[in-house]
Amino acid sequence: MVVPGQAHVVASGHGRTVDLGVARMRLLAGADSTDAFALTEFWGTSGGAWTVPHLHREFEESFFVLDGRFTFTVGEEAIVADPGTYILVPQGTAHTITAAEGGGRFLTLMVPGGLEEMFFELGELPPNAIRDPAARQAISARYDSIPV
Repeated sequence: MVVPGQAHVVASGHGRTVDLGVARMRLLAGADSTDAFALTEFWGTSGGAWTVPHLHREFEESFFVLDGRFTFTVGEEAIVADPGTYILVPQGTAHTITAAEGGGRFLTLMVPGGLEEMFFELGELPPNAIRDPAARQAISARYDSIPV
């Protein structure tokens, strides 16, 4: 936990990371620094689906695109997101993320935190388990990430 009066700093190129096959995730803030939220950076060079359709009942997830072009499908709405685009996915709303050719990079804010640990577990499975509904089902239920 962060000590009051001391900053939590993750320098460029540092932080706990996991290879998810299609993308990598770097934890910027999570249970080691706060329980209130998790902030992660995802990046990769692969186009196509970066996740399976899923929803979260107990928390909200937000995305801020840094590089590349992504299509976030939120409910029935397909949102094309270029750098500088922010998207909030409300609780209980199904969503997916698809990268354009060349991939890209975005920040993810999860409120409250905890979901980041699911990605570290997925990283222990075969490559691209993040896109495998069966693999996601086995782990996701413990983290309020329900494939739909």
